[in-house]
Amino acid sequence: MNDIPPFDPGLLELAGRLGAATLHEAAGRIGALPSAIKPVDPAMRLAGPAFTVVVPAFDNLWIHRAIYQARPGDILVVGTSDGVEAGYWGDVMNAAAEQRGLGGLVIDGGVRDTAGLAEAGFPIFSNGVCIRGTIKGFDVPSRLQQPLAIGNVVIHPGDLVVGDRDGVVVLPAAQAAEAVQAGLRREEDEAAKIARIRSGERTLDIYGFGEDAR
Repeated sequence: MNDIPPFDPGLLELAGRLGAATLHEAAGRIGALPSAIKPVDPAMRLAGPAFTVVVPAFDNLWIHRAIYQARPGDILVVGTSDGVEAGYWGDVMNAAAEQRGLGGLVIDGGVRDTAGLAEAGFPIFSNGVCIRGTIKGFDVPSRLQQPLAIGNVVIHPGDLVVGDRDGVVVLPAAQAAEAVQAGLRREEDEAAKIARIRSGERTLDIYGFGEDAR
């Protein structure tokens, strides 16, 4: 079920530090999930491999099961079959995921019990907050570790998932190391440009945008 090679811990640390926006740009402006998907608490950050889960609308049984099949550090990435308006995750599942050592949750759907979730600190990125309950469809076949789409991004098991207060980016596993290195170069370049701006140079000149209208 989960024989995908893990990422190097150093790469994950760098990816998490660089953040979602930098990696999105550095990778060629790919992988940005819909802007509605945000952390329950702005301080939450995550970086890790995707463990993909697809559930029927308003049914969360396979999320429970995924918690116990994913590896420590994995990010559960959940598609809800367009059933965004439900609370698929709450305090109980959060405690289970923490106990298992998972790396976080990204869900194209709602969560609830958000006061407790924010206090716990386990990284959760959702499409919103919703109190509507879910069912348990015991006859639903497994759709774990299969490609899924959130917005216009197709996510494969093992892809690199990075999230912070700006949002979430998902990058193909094969491009992760290159994107992180490009992100480091981008960060250095931006730091140099900011230093020039603070010394009095104009963005118009630094970027070669030409004269401003006068």
